[in-house]
Amino acid sequence: MRLDEFLTLVRDRGEYHSKEEAEQVSTAVLWVIASCIAQDEAADLASDLPAPLDDALRLERGRPETFGREEFLRRVAQQTGARPRTAEWDAGAVLSTLTEAVPGERVDHLLADLPADCADLFGGPATR
Repeated sequence: MRLDEFLTLVRDRGEYHSKEEAEQVSTAVLWVIASCIAQDEAADLASDLPAPLDDALRLERGRPETFGREEFLRRVAQQTGARPRTAEWDAGAVLSTLTEAVPGERVDHLLADLPADCADLFGGPATR
């Protein structure tokens, strides 16, 4: 998927004002994802995403961290400067777009690596 297609989907799903805002949110969510998955999986996922979104997954992070949904959303909120409820909306907009942008087996790997209680975020943004 091309960058403009990805950002248009995120912008529409997240109801953002611009593609720039959608890119900022996408980068933040991908950055948090990168802290939860192994570097080889992050590199594989990055290979399926357009530049510059792939950069958020290519940073050296060390070993994957394990944490729950609340911490996942807190980290997204910290990256975007949003409230946790807004971070849930943001994560849903990006993760649901990932399901269309990357092969199904990558999504399956993400579902296995991210907090189990985040699976609903892949179906679309939560209601506000």
